[in-house]
Amino acid sequence: MKNLLPGRASRRAAVLLLAAGAVALSAQAGLASQASAAGAAHASAARASADLTDPKKKEIAMELVSSAENSSLDWKAQYKYIEDIDDGRGYTAGIIGFCSGTGDMLDLVELYTQRKPDNVLAKYLPALRKVDGTDSHKGLDPNFPKDWRTAASDKVFQQAQNDERDRVYFNPAVKQAKADGLRALGQFIYYDAIVMHGPGTDPVSFGGIRKTAMKKAKTPAQGGDEVAYLNAFLDARKAAMKTEEAHSDTSRVDTEQRVFLKNGNLDLNPPLKWKVYGDSYEIKS
Repeated sequence: MKNLLPGRASRRAAVLLLAAGAVALSAQAGLASQASAAGAAHASAARASADLTDPKKKEIAMELVSSAENSSLDWKAQYKYIEDIDDGRGYTAGIIGFCSGTGDMLDLVELYTQRKPDNVLAKYLPALRKVDGTDSHKGLDPNFPKDWRTAASDKVFQQAQNDERDRVYFNPAVKQAKADGLRALGQFIYYDAIVMHGPGTDPVSFGGIRKTAMKKAKTPAQGGDEVAYLNAFLDARKAAMKTEEAHSDTSRVDTEQRVFLKNGNLDLNPPLKWKVYGDSYEIKS
């Protein structure tokens, strides 16, 4: 190979340097473009998979539960709700169905009384302690329902209901669902189950239902398929519901939650259409 003349070699070196620089700049631009695209995709995925603690998702969850518990999407109108639905749990009341026979109503009224000692329900605390674990109304009738409705107009009582709902039901359900690798729909399915069946570990409580489901399918956190696991959970939930006459109508599973699951709406994104007890509901956005 002949030696290049000094001038020609210098020019060639300059050309090579320029070419290398262009390649480097092009590579950097490509990487920047890829990073930007990846960032946008990640942001989009994060928005799509917002969990149930997102205010909009939580509002959807409240409306879905209210459609099944109160035949209305207006869950805030349920602070004053109270009746005995003959399910062996005494009075059922409020936004989440606090029951005089299961202890959560007692906890609620105790919290309300801590925050506002001079309230219309404080005088029922001794009776609520005595009827806990039974379906008895002893010491509550005849004025407890009327006084509950009076208390329901008090913002302090409303906030107490919100806080107890979150402490006992919403937060534990979402925390467990996220640990199991479930997205918003699965988080709601857990929440609705814990609302109806309670947070216990017996076969027909939330913990027992989850245990039964995990015998049939792995959770996503265990490497399982999310849809398969949620179907197993809903099967176990239906079986638990059918053990109680008051909960034997399983439409909140069949024509609500299972509909969202079949549609592949694992992020629980609106629009949503469903039926409970034959009534149709819709959340548009």
